[in-house]
Parts: sequence; structure tokens; C-alpha cells
Amino acid sequence: METRRVKYNSLHAQLEVLLSKDGLNMSKVANFVALIKQTFSSFSWVGFYIYKNDGLHLSHFQGKVACTYIEVGKGVCGTVFASKKPLIVPNVNEFEGHIVCDEGSQSEIVLPVIIKGEIIGVFDIDSYELNNFSEVDLDGLDKALQILINSLNLKEELK
Repeated sequence: METRRVKYNSLHAQLEVLLSKDGLNMSKVANFVALIKQTFSSFSWVGFYIYKNDGLHLSHFQGKVACTYIEVGKGVCGTVFASKKPLIVPNVNEFEGHIVCDEGSQSEIVLPVIIKGEIIGVFDIDSYELNNFSEVDLDGLDKALQILINSLNLKEELK
């Protein structure tokens, strides 16, 4: 059975190839989310919330229908955006102020998306399993996110 670390190594290699081609940012982000979702069967929802004007707005994702707006400082995503620090939540039912978009979600990991020192949103992953995320996921997802960010045309708006 492949370990998560091995899966992340394979994912990173695939992302390097997939995202090295010219293309629109929105296409790269869409493929990034899809590849992560298909790589990890225990991830029920994978996607981005991007900061615009007054809060976090739903962007590219794979999974069930999701909340379209999250206030900064609210829920796991809003907390990560406000703190600019990643967060692993082993049991979302024990996270005060958790925003329920999918009642089946049991655990969550959220990473800030920081480009050139500025936070632009968050990368959110949910699971139907309790305690599904660890430091291995945090490291693997952070590296994957850096591969994506390095592939983007920063003159083009991330939509």
C-alpha cells in the first residue's frame, strides 16, 4: 500500500509536468484541484476560497456543492485567512464556529495561499474521516501549492 508521502512525491512530479505548460491560470488551478482530488480517495472536497473585497469567495473546487462566501475570521477557512497560518482540524465538530457546508465532513486541513508576501485566499480540503490529516499532508500540500504558485502568470488575475 502506498504511503501518503509516496503519493505526495508522485503528485509533485505530476504537477511539475502538468503545470509547466503555458496556459491560463484558471486552467492550471482547475487541473491542480482535480489532480489532488483524484490522487487521494479520502479527500471528499478540495478547493480554493479567494479573497475579494470583503471576504472569501468560492473558486475552483472538486466535491459537493459548497458555501459560496465565508467571512474573514469565521470558520476554519476564515480563521486561516486571518492568521495566515495553516490549520489541521482532526474533528470539525469540535472546532468552535465551524461552518457546515457538507454535513458529512469530519476533518479538514486549510492552508493560506500567499503570493509575493500577500495572502490572496485559502486552499481547503475536507474528509469524511476523523483525523484524516497530518503533518505529512501539511508538508505535501504546501509543496504542491508552491508548485502551482510558481507556475502561475502573476500578471493574470487568479479566478
